[in-house]
Amino acid sequence: MSFMDAREFGSKTGGGGAASAQNEAIDRRERLRRLALETIDLAKDPYFMRNHLGSYECRLCLTLHNNEGNYLAHTQGKRHQQNLAKRAAKEAAEAPAQPAPNKRKVMPRKTVKIGRPGYCVTKQFAQETSQKSLLFQIEYPEIEEGAAPRHRFMSSIEQKVEPWDKRYQYLCFAAEPYEVIAFKVPNAEIDKSGQRFFSHWEPDKKVYTLQIYFKAPRGAPLGQSSGPLPLASSSTSSKPPSTPTAPPGMPPLPMPPKAPPLGMPPPPGMPRPPSMPPPGMPPPPGAQPPPGMPPPPRMPPTSGMPRPPPPGMPP
Repeated sequence: MSFMDAREFGSKTGGGGAASAQNEAIDRRERLRRLALETIDLAKDPYFMRNHLGSYECRLCLTLHNNEGNYLAHTQGKRHQQNLAKRAAKEAAEAPAQPAPNKRKVMPRKTVKIGRPGYCVTKQFAQETSQKSLLFQIEYPEIEEGAAPRHRFMSSIEQKVEPWDKRYQYLCFAAEPYEVIAFKVPNAEIDKSGQRFFSHWEPDKKVYTLQIYFKAPRGAPLGQSSGPLPLASSSTSSKPPSTPTAPPGMPPLPMPPKAPPLGMPPPPGMPRPPSMPPPGMPPPPGAQPPPGMPPPPRMPPTSGMPRPPPPGMPP
């Protein structure tokens, strides 16, 4: 190609002219070879072999190659890829069938439920630690032989019976063939230290016992409850005075005698109260006024003074 011809094809001066199709193919194969050498390790390729003539062979396709780049370009071709797919399908068909892994599938028990068990819930409060506790006693008289009840805590989000409420959680008890029962308890932290949290199954009485303690709220002083306290008794109570009571095992004490109404004689055996003369009359001889009461005033002498007329008569 002359200089003028290169100018016509658009090449620059000093660029060596436009590359032909053959030169472009050679350059493309070289770039693919360098790229394949960076990503593919020929030492681990089972189908790559070098013969005694210094050339390279493909054991899968039975082809000869002059250099490694030519072999790598062959591995990216359609023929080599189809032979790889055929070999993989043949090996899969000839391979013995492997047994499936033995996955243990747990099937839910289908037992006839006989109803709900009896229960007793006791609320307690520890004054020394200001902790509230609950004592559950569940009776399972018809429980299966050799079985023991179980319990678990369930969050309010997990259950689907009531609307979700973050203030509560549920304590569930289960034993075959009884139905599962749950108790709605406060969503507070459970104290599991020491003997605060314990459960016991008594096989003789068929009673399952569980006790839980809730941790005291922060800031609550020891010995005081965070809830309402009972009213304290005071000396200014409006209740009537209580009657004296006898100690246990002793007969009851006699009631104090009551004073008779005004104008009625006293009952037999009760002394008559001292009677005072009407105002203006001298006390009888030997009579003394009660302690703390002043003596009645003395009347002036009546000698020489007219006697007042009776009521209703003119003077």
